Amino acid sequence: MSIVSAVLIVGGLFFFGVGVVGILRLPDFYTRLHGASKCDTLGAFLILSGLALHVLTVFDLANVLVSLKIMAIAIFISIANPTATHAITEGALIAGVEPWRKGKGAK
Repeated sequence: MSIVSAVLIVGGLFFFGVGVVGILRLPDFYTRLHGASKCDTLGAFLILSGLALHVLTVFDLANVLVSLKIMAIAIFISIANPTATHAITEGALIAGVEPWRKGKGAK
């Protein structure tokens, strides 16, 4: 159980790292937001899943309840993060932030 939880936590950290690289390397606001959102959602879900499994190494009722609470948080993040990203993107479109085009070049 500890090995599986460690693999999930390391996988989540990997996706957070990929999200950081995406923020630094992608050319405009929309692609940066897309990369950060996807990696952040998956990274948080994997880390929280690993923590929930790690809590279950000692199986008693209190640990089961803590694990269920952690998984509820993970599910909430999986729903709220894409919704918030969509709202931010919509606000940027309304504010007039132009998407990057291939001919314009990167900043």
